[in-house]
Amino acid sequence: MLTNFHFIAVLKFKSPEQGGRNTPAYTGYRPQIKFNFSEMQTSGSQNFIGKEKVNPGEEVLAEITVASPQILKKQLEVGMPFEFREGKIIIGTGQIKLINDKTREIEAGT
Repeated sequence: MLTNFHFIAVLKFKSPEQGGRNTPAYTGYRPQIKFNFSEMQTSGSQNFIGKEKVNPGEEVLAEITVASPQILKKQLEVGMPFEFREGKIIIGTGQIKLINDKTREIEAGT
């Protein structure tokens, strides 16, 4: 059973022209993650699936592990969008594709 991530998502990195990064991101990259259901943010490690790096403007599938899973508050759903940021700058967006069963246990308080 997979247990090292909270969810899998498709990530879309903005190009520099769209206000994104000027340099590639490498697997293990840890931007802030922001969901619409809360003003709070958490950092989240992005481990890219099938790639070591993602260039600005590219899309990638990634395993996401958040630093503070308690802020998820039983609110994650497949299909849910989110932003990832460097400070106040939105450098990309994501959409949840799969939620780990262990994350569901954390959300349920078990």
